[in-house]
Amino acid sequence: MKLSYYFIFQVIQRIINFGGINMDLTVYLAGEIHTNWRDELKKLAEEKDLPLSFVAPQTNHDRSDDIGEAILGEQPGKLYRDSAASDINNFRTQVMMQKADVVIALFGEQYKQWNTAMDTSAAITLNKPTIIIRPESLIHPLKELSNKANVTVETVEQALQVLAYIYE
Repeated sequence: MKLSYYFIFQVIQRIINFGGINMDLTVYLAGEIHTNWRDELKKLAEEKDLPLSFVAPQTNHDRSDDIGEAILGEQPGKLYRDSAASDINNFRTQVMMQKADVVIALFGEQYKQWNTAMDTSAAITLNKPTIIIRPESLIHPLKELSNKANVTVETVEQALQVLAYIYE
């Protein structure tokens, strides 16, 4: 088997950068879909050259709402439309989360966080290592969930530092 110089260089670089730990992780990014926090986290991970790949719930809100009818056809009312979309979105989330090694869940102040709470609870139930990102204002409302998670932080940067520590 012939190995490329680039591949060998990448392996050596990882050994130097990460103390010999050569482990790619898949990170499920749960949380609101209205801000660019996922892009920010991915950019920081790339800058640190961390061997991470990312998956997430459907972040196109319209696609998420319309997927039931797109696959199953027109539904007879709003309840059935939402139910069909929820079934397919929950299926997608379950597959992605089960494949993930780690879950990061961001709770923001601006939007209701029902899906984030559901995803975080599912991750904890699946025994996925879980990092919660939440502002100080949500300490009290999220106290039980934070207690069940492995780590709770206040910023995206802190969450990434926790992941980077794995490679030290």
